[in-house]
Amino acid sequence: MKKLKYLYLLAGAVVFIVLSSCSKTESYSSLLKKENQAVNWFLSGQRVSVEIPSDSIFEVGPEAPYYKMNEDGTLYMQVLNAGEQDKANRPKDGEKVYFRFSRRNLKMMMNGQDPAWEGNSDNLNSGVGATSFILGNQYLPSTTKYGEGLQKPLRYLGYYSEVNLIIKASEGFLEDQSSCIPYVYNVRYFKAEY
Repeated sequence: MKKLKYLYLLAGAVVFIVLSSCSKTESYSSLLKKENQAVNWFLSGQRVSVEIPSDSIFEVGPEAPYYKMNEDGTLYMQVLNAGEQDKANRPKDGEKVYFRFSRRNLKMMMNGQDPAWEGNSDNLNSGVGATSFILGNQYLPSTTKYGEGLQKPLRYLGYYSEVNLIIKASEGFLEDQSSCIPYVYNVRYFKAEY
């Protein structure tokens, strides 16, 4: 009888631990919902254009709208500087592009926190170091770790451009994708000098 009581107590403790640990983790759909809320919260204070200009001539500057860059709304771009305008000198698939960035967590901002900017915009010795990708490459780990969102502006803009981006996790850094963390980025692009 004592053994049976002990087994029931042990089983109850296991059930309690399992149930309490499940309640502390959020479902993926809940994380996606919060990600959408954070992006919508940020964009509610901005001008937003749901169409990319057909001639790829974007409004430029800090008052420019955030352009919705894809149907899914996972990427929005505000052009601060369009960079080189000569299309012959724009980045091409297979070229190495250096970029410097700063980013802030939108979920934290929406919750009233003031997260620090992280990245290498002001300091290449920041721990992030120099950052680059091979435009259009979807296989190299040194490129794919940054996600596809950082590459898309270069389909429309030249080297030495600067943009603000809203990037949902599915288009962002690989390390952020499972936790559904959206970020606001400031990114500048540079030509690799060989």
